Amino acid sequence: MITPLEHLSRNGRLGKFFIDGQWLEPKGSAKGVVVNPATEETVTQFALGNGEDVDAAVSAARRAFATWSRTRPEYRAGLLDRLRTLLEARSELFAQCLSLEMGAAIGYARSAQVPLAIAHVKVARDLLEAFPFVKQRGHTAVAQEPIGVCALITPWNWPLYQITAKVSPALAAGCTVVLKPSELSPLGALLFAETIEEAGFPNGVFNLVNGDGSCVGSALASHPDVDMISITGSTRAGIAVAQAAAPTVKRVAQELGGKSPNVILPDADLDRAVAMGVAAAFRNLGQSCSAPTRMIVPRAMLSNSESIAKRTADEIVVGDPLSEASTHGAIANRAQFDRIQTMIGVGIAEGATLVTGGEGRPAGLNAGFYVKPTIFSDVRTDMRIAQEEIFGPVLCLIPYDTVEEAITIANHTVYGLGAHVQGKNTDVVRDVASRIRCGQVHLNYPAWDPHAPFGGFKQSGNGREFGIEGMLEYLEVKSILGYF
Repeated sequence: MITPLEHLSRNGRLGKFFIDGQWLEPKGSAKGVVVNPATEETVTQFALGNGEDVDAAVSAARRAFATWSRTRPEYRAGLLDRLRTLLEARSELFAQCLSLEMGAAIGYARSAQVPLAIAHVKVARDLLEAFPFVKQRGHTAVAQEPIGVCALITPWNWPLYQITAKVSPALAAGCTVVLKPSELSPLGALLFAETIEEAGFPNGVFNLVNGDGSCVGSALASHPDVDMISITGSTRAGIAVAQAAAPTVKRVAQELGGKSPNVILPDADLDRAVAMGVAAAFRNLGQSCSAPTRMIVPRAMLSNSESIAKRTADEIVVGDPLSEASTHGAIANRAQFDRIQTMIGVGIAEGATLVTGGEGRPAGLNAGFYVKPTIFSDVRTDMRIAQEEIFGPVLCLIPYDTVEEAITIANHTVYGLGAHVQGKNTDVVRDVASRIRCGQVHLNYPAWDPHAPFGGFKQSGNGREFGIEGMLEYLEVKSILGYF
């Protein structure tokens, strides 16, 4: 099978952007590099954009909006159907790409990163079948119309997943878009742009400009012809985008950081609750904003929880992302690898009990951004490892004495993105969930639901993605009195 790099190189994509239905040379000469996290070797270069490239892409999107925004929902649904079919046909190419550019274990790329991304396209398409773009309220028509040109900034940790989570509802709503993927994971976005082109979307409806946040991201956020900007990233990056967007009074949607709690209630099945909690925290090597990296357990169960957590973590196989034997691959980039190592050292210095893992690479791995799955116990809420987003496979066990205290601990961060609650008494589980200040709560490890709205309270951002709420973000409300 042809590799993602061979495919992109053969088609001349690495040095170009997709603007107005064409693959265009960049206005500047800046280059970025793609580093294989498994080897720390540079594997290719790609073009980085500038303000002129942003202007060209936004102008194309503005021109296309006049026609695209007035297309029938059935037409847009048909194109999304075509996009989904093509993504499915290229699923192995995307999986290989994710493994190369952000270190995902190939099995996980195939079973989660790619299929969950495709699910967002299906949800957006299905919503169009019966979405009420016009409702009657007395003699008034309440219409929901596409907001306009949308700039979409996506991260490196779930590259394809976050692209489809933003692009699909925006296009379904009738908006046109300019995508700026993370400069640390540009290859999958180039493949996605190719897929959009093959699906037959009209020129200018989707545009792609690679670049960094300080140049391309800032230019998009401040651009007067961009009507909305949606960013998934760190809280720091979200603040910068909001500040740049403020003078033009555009809509800003932010899905930012998290430090999600996992409350284990006294009546929970401890073996299941802890083991699945470790798996959830370490999914994608903890590189998920909603990863439940604070496990809040009854003090009387702390010792047993440590044993179960250690046993579960020690079963994880960290290794070559392309090996079928690896359950977890490499951390996505050098900066994140260094951050995780620093924070593990902070946890040790703060006096938390190291249950398993620790600093350095796993045994036998002397190169690559590999991290030991690490668990700390006896963690206090005032420790940095309990407050700061580490974004890696580092789990904190925090003991509590009463359920009231557990809820207080759960809410004791600046974040409010996700949470988990485990217990057998349904009424108590639901009550605890209702008192945690966050945008999404999982009760007893349910199946993933692509229709469940996702977003944060507090410094985890504002706005929602996924499901009908995700599409509503890209719509404006217009009242037409006397319509009926």
